[in-house]
Amino acid sequence: MNPDLYSPTHFMWQFNNGIATITLNRPERKNPLTFESYAELRDLFRDLVYVPEVAAIIITGAGGNFCSGGDVHEIIGPLVKKDMRGLLEFTRMTGDLVKAMRSCPQPIISAVDGICVGAGAIIAMSSDLRLATPEAKTAFLFNRVGLAGCDMGACAILPRIIGQGRASELLFLGRSMSADEGDRWGFYNKICPQADLMAAAGEWAQRIADGPTFANGITKNQLNMEWDMSLDTAIEAEAQAQAICMQTEDFARAYHAFVAKEKPEFEGN
Repeated sequence: MNPDLYSPTHFMWQFNNGIATITLNRPERKNPLTFESYAELRDLFRDLVYVPEVAAIIITGAGGNFCSGGDVHEIIGPLVKKDMRGLLEFTRMTGDLVKAMRSCPQPIISAVDGICVGAGAIIAMSSDLRLATPEAKTAFLFNRVGLAGCDMGACAILPRIIGQGRASELLFLGRSMSADEGDRWGFYNKICPQADLMAAAGEWAQRIADGPTFANGITKNQLNMEWDMSLDTAIEAEAQAQAICMQTEDFARAYHAFVAKEKPEFEGN
């Protein structure tokens, strides 16, 4: 995959200076997902494992909203008519999007404005960093459509971000979490005025892209792997991971820059 030439069908793509920006672009419907856009996003994040030119990713929505979840007419309606085999194929496919987001080495920043519900909330949850405007309204509203809250990893990931009790509240009640709540609860890393949202996301993405990108990928990998490790196993895994990073040229560059009282220029190797 050449990030300069990549041209998706179901969302917008921009690549510049190591940063890829994905924009969900159905603003007239608040950017809902379809079967096809789910699959294309899944495939993209899988491919990014092998695209070191992309150092950081921003995902956002067009038209003042992030994502309204699965399209009611293009997804929910057809699902009612599927048999168990077809339903399981769909739920596994949507879960594979989360797996692909967590497995790609590049840090992902969600820039959230307006509506961020259902699968949109899951995409934000599955990102590594989350910025939002004061207007952001986030809801894991699965039980409001007669489904369980355990969708696409929500019961595994959300409690790790905001705690078991708060996650239970959102998943059982299906209510919206305001931007202020999301900030206080640790779901959002930062709240920005609407006019500053993309600039703030771009600044964080550029800092990541300018950093030791190989080591950043190791950090993301360890954050994922250590969820179910004992402390002893985690410390040993980190010892091995850090020893690998100490063999990189970026580690040597940082040392030589420090000695020369200069800012290191990392190259990701």
